[in-house]
Amino acid sequence: MESTAFFRFHGELEDFLAPHQHAQTLGYHFQGHPGIKDPIETFGIPHSEVALIKVNGKTSGPKYQLQSGDEVEAYPLTGVQAREIMRDIFNGEPGFVVDTNLGKLARWLRLLGFDTCWRNDYADSEVVRLGVEEDRIILTRDRRLLFHKVIVYGFWVRAVNPEQQIREIMQRTGLADHFRPFHRCLECNGLIQPVAKSAVIAKLEPLTRKYYDEFFQCEHCNRIYWKGSHYVNLIQRLEQLKYHA
Repeated sequence: MESTAFFRFHGELEDFLAPHQHAQTLGYHFQGHPGIKDPIETFGIPHSEVALIKVNGKTSGPKYQLQSGDEVEAYPLTGVQAREIMRDIFNGEPGFVVDTNLGKLARWLRLLGFDTCWRNDYADSEVVRLGVEEDRIILTRDRRLLFHKVIVYGFWVRAVNPEQQIREIMQRTGLADHFRPFHRCLECNGLIQPVAKSAVIAKLEPLTRKYYDEFFQCEHCNRIYWKGSHYVNLIQRLEQLKYHA
């Protein structure tokens, strides 16, 4: 016997729906008692994007089994909820894994000091594995990737421009207060530590050797960093990003 439940999706969850489905109650026909995550994903919404589910006005868990006539409301992650999750689960220090199409976003995250896995040859299966095994937040422009049932934390990145992407991620995770600029290597994600000029002087270009005395080096790939002419401009851009996040 076929049953029907009624779904309403709020806020950013509507990004996954067709325009004519926005602000509408949507019927879902089913048999038996499926888990509530299944119909949500049938509507095209990855389970990792849903922060709160209410069934008949009461908060429900993801293991709830759908009943005939249920009225379901689903809500996205808000800034307040995000900050609570980041604090309680990640202690304010989450890790990210970024799919192959978001290399510039990965560099921004590393620049801000966030532990970020990215390579331009990651298969989807590797992104999912790192997200699950290392408790990383998966960031992707491919919404289909987020339908892997084992994924716990993941966001579909809406913006296309890298600076808009990083603003979006900071707003959605509430992590703007956790910036630690120049803490991680832009190339390999390794930690950066101060290093004596004498230890790296042989690797410096003549003008860099002449005009700069403070240096830093990646512990993993040995890349050398210093506060060149771009440093002040970069600090200003980061401050603007934090202000608008």
